[in-house]
Amino acid sequence: MPTITLNHSILRSIQESNGAEYDAADWVERLSSIGCVVEGSDEEGIEIEVFPDRPDLLGHETMARAARAFLQGEAQNPSVETSDSGMTLDVDPSLENVRPIILAAVVKGVNTGEKTAEKDDFIQSLMDHQEKLHMSLGRRRRFASIGVHDLATLSPPFRVVIVDGSHSFVPLAMSEKMSIDEILSKHPKGVEYAHLMEELESYPVILDANDDILSFPPIINGNHTTVSESTSDFFIDVTGWNQRSVEASLLLICLSLAERGGTIEQVQVNGWDGQIRMTPNMEAREHRVSDRLIERILGMTLESKEISAAISRMGGNHLASRAVTDGVNRAERWADLEVGEREHVIAMPRWRSDIMHPIDIVEDIAIGYGYENMPNILSAVHLDAIPLPSAHLHRRARESMRSLNLQETQSLTLSNDRVQFEHTRWNKLAETTILANPITIDHTMMRQRILPSLLQLLAANRHHELPQRVYELGTVVHDSHNGTRAAWACAEVAGGFSAAKGIAQAFLRDIGADLSEVEWKATEPNDGPWLTGRGAKAIVAGEEVGQFGELDPFVTAEFGLRVPIQAGDFDIDALGRLIPDPVL
Repeated sequence: MPTITLNHSILRSIQESNGAEYDAADWVERLSSIGCVVEGSDEEGIEIEVFPDRPDLLGHETMARAARAFLQGEAQNPSVETSDSGMTLDVDPSLENVRPIILAAVVKGVNTGEKTAEKDDFIQSLMDHQEKLHMSLGRRRRFASIGVHDLATLSPPFRVVIVDGSHSFVPLAMSEKMSIDEILSKHPKGVEYAHLMEELESYPVILDANDDILSFPPIINGNHTTVSESTSDFFIDVTGWNQRSVEASLLLICLSLAERGGTIEQVQVNGWDGQIRMTPNMEAREHRVSDRLIERILGMTLESKEISAAISRMGGNHLASRAVTDGVNRAERWADLEVGEREHVIAMPRWRSDIMHPIDIVEDIAIGYGYENMPNILSAVHLDAIPLPSAHLHRRARESMRSLNLQETQSLTLSNDRVQFEHTRWNKLAETTILANPITIDHTMMRQRILPSLLQLLAANRHHELPQRVYELGTVVHDSHNGTRAAWACAEVAGGFSAAKGIAQAFLRDIGADLSEVEWKATEPNDGPWLTGRGAKAIVAGEEVGQFGELDPFVTAEFGLRVPIQAGDFDIDALGRLIPDPVL
């Protein structure tokens, strides 16, 4: 979940400018009701985690607006007034396959504070909000990227075109011109997000009437448009590939500036496809939800006034309760509106991008009404689940491992080449599935075997007493396809090859194998992590289903371990395919 730190002084100034009080203690106590987890608080601020489905809570200003409705009962208009700026943004047809979704807005008269410290806090808060949106809605700028500019430095009208890598301008935080190729290879932001431009031969840029570059999305803005302490009028551009993410990002940035007294003005965007759009659209969206759906999900009947109060706390507006006239004659799905039944028409803010279905409205009604106020009743919905065929196999495998005095663990499916192959001396079982944008060097691929994960676990717990006997049954990925394997590892002085073979035999017997038909074959030297002469393969019906044995000290040393370890790694999918289920 995204983590943000709310500054008390910023929140207080925002609330007071909107005629509301700010009580830090009350916020700490009740923030969880909005959709946050309070991690801690001190004299400076409140550290919270925001649920991923509420990106509208990632900024000071948007959080304050939501809190006034939820915590203080102050009804909020789900729409925000806009006017026409008279500005245009022309998108060249060449952007269709480069970065096709482009929206823009102007916000004027923003109160950024009176003192220098207040202005600095505002700028930092704006930057933090922008980055949080990049990480969440924007999916690290792939879905959407935001540019915020000082309007006073720009000359409309604007246009978006493509240029080649030799085109140059002065990027943010630089004093000299750099070509786009140089930005992607040398500028910190260019290096960080260069992967988004990998397959492009030309690049998108936004120009003003003087042909000065405002932005090179999704990488960096031009230096001359930098927001400063004197900025009060803003031009915002949002570009990307996902319509929902782009629109929500633009609306939330505009909303945060409007909360500081700014007035939002629309920009006429002449799209690459010839369509003309006035953006942003800050009008509320209308949603329809039936009484039947509310009662079925919540298990209780709510009056219109109770629904109205609940929705008001969530920043929406209950428009009407009426009989359905344009629905279906017979409801087949839960959310269907059946002619003649009672429905509620509800307006919710357009920036609530998490609301995509009537069930989301029901959830908001439940939150606004208060889970603590709902009756303690059992669910009236009864659904019988049918287990997958693989579930029986996995259950028997786990029961077998536990009966062998092994403790179950669960580790990450993410790994890296070094751990999976170099340290263990194993070859690849199939093509590796690589992460396109890994966060750390330790998590660059999806694992192909589980035993390396167990060795990392033992290494992390090497300061604890022996013996340590663990196993895991989990997911592996071969050539982008999921599979299931099981592995065990025992760090114990009395262990060895005989102990490993005993576990392997007991495990295969419990799965249903006829041990007289299982072939045991020694592994080749350096073929896997096994000590020479103390590693073996288990072969069923001519197919290798797993390996086991005593680990080579040179291998365990690679993981920082200096104790004898016996282990095994088996292919559960192959066992299920080759060995008939003895229960069926």
